[in-house]
Amino acid sequence: MSGVTMEASSLLPILKKKLAFLSGGKDRRSGLILTIPLNSDQTSMEELSATLDYLLSIPSDKCKARGFTVIVDGRRSQWNIVKTVVLMLQNVIPAEVSLVCVVKPDEFWDKKVTHFCFWKEKDRLGFEVILVSANKLTRYIEPCQLTDDFGGSLDYDHSDWLNKRLVFEKFTKESTSLLDELTIINDSDKSASVDKDKSTDGALLPSFDPETVLQTGHELLSELQQRRFNGSEGGGGGQAAPAWCPMEEELLAQPQVMKLLDSLREQYTKYQELCRQRSKRAQLDEIHAKVMQVVNWLQGPGSELLKTQQTIGDSMRAAQALQQKHEEIESQHSEWFAVYVELNQQIAALLSAGEEEEVAELKALQQQLSDVCYQQASQLETRQNVLQAAHAFHSTTQELSQQLDGLLGMLCADVSPADGASIQQNLKLLEEKLQTVEAGLSSLRQKGTLVLEQMCGQSPWPLEEAESPPGEQQDNVQHVQAVMEEMELRKQRCEDMVDVRRLKMLQMVQLFKCEEDALQAVEWLGELLDALLKTHVRLGDDSQETRTMLDKHKKFVDVAQSTYDYGRQLLQATVVLCQSLRCTTRSSGDTLPRLNRVWKQFTVSADERQQRLELALNFHTMAEKVLQQERVEVESLDEVDSSGRTLLDRLALPLIFPDGCDRYRANAAFGHFRSEQFFGSPSDTAATAEGVRERLLLIEERRLQLQEARLLRDEEDEEEVVNGLEGRLDVIGEELSEKEEQDEEEKEAEHREEDLERATQDC
Repeated sequence: MSGVTMEASSLLPILKKKLAFLSGGKDRRSGLILTIPLNSDQTSMEELSATLDYLLSIPSDKCKARGFTVIVDGRRSQWNIVKTVVLMLQNVIPAEVSLVCVVKPDEFWDKKVTHFCFWKEKDRLGFEVILVSANKLTRYIEPCQLTDDFGGSLDYDHSDWLNKRLVFEKFTKESTSLLDELTIINDSDKSASVDKDKSTDGALLPSFDPETVLQTGHELLSELQQRRFNGSEGGGGGQAAPAWCPMEEELLAQPQVMKLLDSLREQYTKYQELCRQRSKRAQLDEIHAKVMQVVNWLQGPGSELLKTQQTIGDSMRAAQALQQKHEEIESQHSEWFAVYVELNQQIAALLSAGEEEEVAELKALQQQLSDVCYQQASQLETRQNVLQAAHAFHSTTQELSQQLDGLLGMLCADVSPADGASIQQNLKLLEEKLQTVEAGLSSLRQKGTLVLEQMCGQSPWPLEEAESPPGEQQDNVQHVQAVMEEMELRKQRCEDMVDVRRLKMLQMVQLFKCEEDALQAVEWLGELLDALLKTHVRLGDDSQETRTMLDKHKKFVDVAQSTYDYGRQLLQATVVLCQSLRCTTRSSGDTLPRLNRVWKQFTVSADERQQRLELALNFHTMAEKVLQQERVEVESLDEVDSSGRTLLDRLALPLIFPDGCDRYRANAAFGHFRSEQFFGSPSDTAATAEGVRERLLLIEERRLQLQEARLLRDEEDEEEVVNGLEGRLDVIGEELSEKEEQDEEEKEAEHREEDLERATQDC
């Protein structure tokens, strides 16, 4: 293939004028057809010569050897111009021209002149010149090889051809230059591979983009394969186009493009591999530099930052400040750890596609980086754990100290509760505080042990890096142990004080309990007295019932005696407890006098009740005996009558307490008694007295019966006996009337006293 000596871009203005063109058509000898369309304008021979030179540089020598058929279209030109052009062909392409067809106009020049001139110059020109009209041109050339200007069917677009030619030449120029550059670069890499230290990065950039040039070539090849370059598919006027493509054989554009593309792809593939290898080498170098940068920082400034932070602080605030400082250090490390993660991912990606030598180098870098990062991360985590444990320890210490202060303040305060419930509540609160302190101390021990374990379990620095003084760690251990011992001593002192306070408070609880129980004993004794005076009124209707009531009374008195003794014992216990507590402000107060006063009242009332029951028992026993005997002595009846009247007189008498009216009313709340008191209400007393009187009436009836019997025996004394009996009945009737009047007066007096008491209570 002959090289292209001229470029269309340099002749673009001339080529656009279409002074001559290769349409792609061929003559019957397969020679190329060169068309020179002359026009009426003055044609520049220099431009035409340049155009012909360019067009004749396109075909190969093989194509040129077949000869050209030149069509000189002189239909719109003058004869002298046509002649000049024909003569110029001798100088431009004398050997390649085999036939020149001069297309004459309808009004042609002088035939003799023209024929003579061409015939005379035939030997000198070296080619045959034929004058032919346009419609006779098909005698020499097939219509399918002629353009439509000459009545043929061959399509030709000069602008399209020129554009494609520019693309072809640009591709040829760029691909050839790029091919040379890639060859130089690839060849230089072989020599550079011997000296690995020599940098050839500057020669890795060609003048043109290989991808763009290849894409242009493929597009151009596609156009050529479609026969759109320098001509299109033939066929016109009903004639079939030839089976072969003119561009493939004659212009050789497609083989040339294919060859350039193949060579370019081959060199570009080598170039890509070269770039890939160099890129991988550069990437390895970059990764190595970044790895060493991370390693150097972690082993240098990073380690120095951690080694300067070894204390745990002496308070919660100091521990918080150390944690904040550690967070800043972690923040600085996190940036380098992020770089480590990124580098690890890059190394993993390279390991999957790397060569054996590269894999070994990458694994060594990855292992070195991982070892350093893991060691530094372990140091950071250990330091963080120590600081967290120290913060928890100081926090627990502060909380426990506050708890001990609160407990000590409670123990130092005076105990002056108002009642036993308050003491119980204070005692419960004291126990809860002590339990809280014990729980806090147990938590402190655990957290102190954890701190010591964390500090002792720290990963040691390498010997060449261990520059922190060993005394700093020992000071931390001694500080933790000293705090724990101090809290133990404070807790023990508070616990001893709690034992003393607990004993005192328990004694006070017992004191209040004794006082409350003593008051309860007074109330119970008062209730027993109240029950004795208000409900123990009946004396029984016969001797058996009275005897039963007497036995119950004795048991009732025994209960009261036990209550009184219990109250006395409680009051004696309060005296002992007050002496033990040195509580001079508290004593039994008026509880003991009140207890004694109620007991005296009860004993007076109980004795009176017992005497009345004994009188009633004696009365019922004698009355039953008299009423059951058939023969009764008058003296026996008199004794029964005397006993009944004595009982009635006793029932009418009030109870007189030895305390006096004024002193007893001061304690009227415990029973609401007066200095003169009766058993039950007046109606109850009247009902009891009525039962006695009924018995006395039975005795009187018995007496009447005896007197009647005596009257029967002694009729003489009948009137006297009757009169005596009537007199006695009158006396009994008067007594009954007087008794009823007395009862009414007592009722009125009782009503007045009740009104007085209500008025007093209202006041």
